[in-house]
Amino acid sequence: MTTSLPDGYRFRQLASDDLRALLELDTWAFPESQPVDELAKLPSPITWERAVGVEADDADGLAGVHASYPFSRFPVPGAELPVAGLTWVGVHPQHRRRGLLTAMMDLHLARCRERGEPLSALFAAETAIYGRFGYGKAADDLRVQVPRGAELRDVPGADAHTVRIEHADRARHGDLVDRVHRAAGADAGGTGVNRPGWATRETSELQAAFWDDPAFWREGRESRRIVVVERAGEPRGYATFRRKVEWQVSGPRGSATTGEVVALDAAASRALWGVLLDLDLMATTEPMLLPVDDPITTLLVDPRTAGPKVTDNVWVRVVDLPAALAGRRYQADVDVVLGVTDHRLSDNAGAWRLRAAAFGEATCERADAAPDLELDVRELGAAYLGGTSLTSQAAAGLVTERTPGALAHAGAAFGWPVAPACSWVF
Repeated sequence: MTTSLPDGYRFRQLASDDLRALLELDTWAFPESQPVDELAKLPSPITWERAVGVEADDADGLAGVHASYPFSRFPVPGAELPVAGLTWVGVHPQHRRRGLLTAMMDLHLARCRERGEPLSALFAAETAIYGRFGYGKAADDLRVQVPRGAELRDVPGADAHTVRIEHADRARHGDLVDRVHRAAGADAGGTGVNRPGWATRETSELQAAFWDDPAFWREGRESRRIVVVERAGEPRGYATFRRKVEWQVSGPRGSATTGEVVALDAAASRALWGVLLDLDLMATTEPMLLPVDDPITTLLVDPRTAGPKVTDNVWVRVVDLPAALAGRRYQADVDVVLGVTDHRLSDNAGAWRLRAAAFGEATCERADAAPDLELDVRELGAAYLGGTSLTSQAAAGLVTERTPGALAHAGAAFGWPVAPACSWVF
């Protein structure tokens, strides 16, 4: 294993026997009130052959760690590609500022190349860190706090759904959730196009961790519940949620917090939200990780009452530029030469000619011509899923147009009809 670690440190491939050591390191990097002994009882989501630790010659335990999840069919605009979901990145406070994170990132990107993964994606604990490694903010998500009884617009067919509200249970609901979640990503809201970034939980480890429901992480809320809406006996949407009641002199002022809210079409979405916004004893419903174009944004008659806020979702790093650009689809014809800088992966740097017909096959090859647009790989990653426009980045001085008109044409092509988002944090 090649390394750029400083003297006195070495990489070590981790295995399931290293779980406690990994958790010890993780609770140093991310303070946690629960004892490691309790955390070790939970199902681990880790794919161990993709987990690497850093050891120090003069210390016990791990000085650093990183891992990744294997997403073999990660949705990108109009297609799926193998992607490394970078995760569990941490450095012990005693070993900070010594170059360990840089070495781990270089190793991660090298392994992505070896495995044939043209992209790496992550959720950033600290957003200022990953830009310097070439990651761009590729998607946002919506946070709202919707008052109970908020008026929703009518949608034909919504009242044709039946509703089940039950304790969430993997044995009973696991296949249903997986099937509906995949279908919602492949055909977002019945639009006929996929939702980029909509990663599925592909491994058994991720599935086990998702369905685990430890009491100490509920923060006083109930165990996980699920509402399922069906039409003619077929599941058309689901939402997981937890409630917490707060009693005040004026009456109950509880809150419901949802996990995933997933529906296959507008009618199912309206039926689902109608249930979530009318739970007894609740004053508000607070969803997490909604796509910014979730139907609730237009179903609400008065959207201001929900106090909408937008925050970053998935970040993307282009690892193999020609494979990544040729592997997605474009919503408009495009023929453009991109001049790309990449200070970590030199194979990506230089001029590349991208050609594609709208929603058709694409090619990306080395070019001798002068660039029409110039940008860093970070901005390319931000634009890759169609959620951050090239034109907005140009307005911020991050993309330079060299050929008049190239920015407008390329900006239109890189967009996508559906906003990218991932419905769970990996």
